[in-house]
Amino acid sequence: MVKIFIGGLPDNIQEMDLAIWVSLHGRVETIKVVRDRTTGKCKGYAFLEIYSLPDAKNIVSTLNGETFKGNVITVKISEDESGAKTPRPKTNPHPNPNFKSKRPRLQR
Repeated sequence: MVKIFIGGLPDNIQEMDLAIWVSLHGRVETIKVVRDRTTGKCKGYAFLEIYSLPDAKNIVSTLNGETFKGNVITVKISEDESGAKTPRPKTNPHPNPNFKSKRPRLQR
């Protein structure tokens, strides 16, 4: 699976409209339209999982810069080209091993 990012979406976008539009150029596995929790409106972008790298490259090359529902769309492959997440180094929030967090005192 290859993840792609699609930006510039209108706030009233429906997943099915996006799926139909993108699937003309490659096999779409999953769609996640990012929405505002309170209003339910699209925040302007979505992530799609595409079946194969050739399909993802075809989608990016044909749809990037195109107009969709009146907006110019940005399409790019997210993460690295294989779709695998790059490992991030683990960081310790408290580098001092002797650090002990204290509970806050209650005000009386």
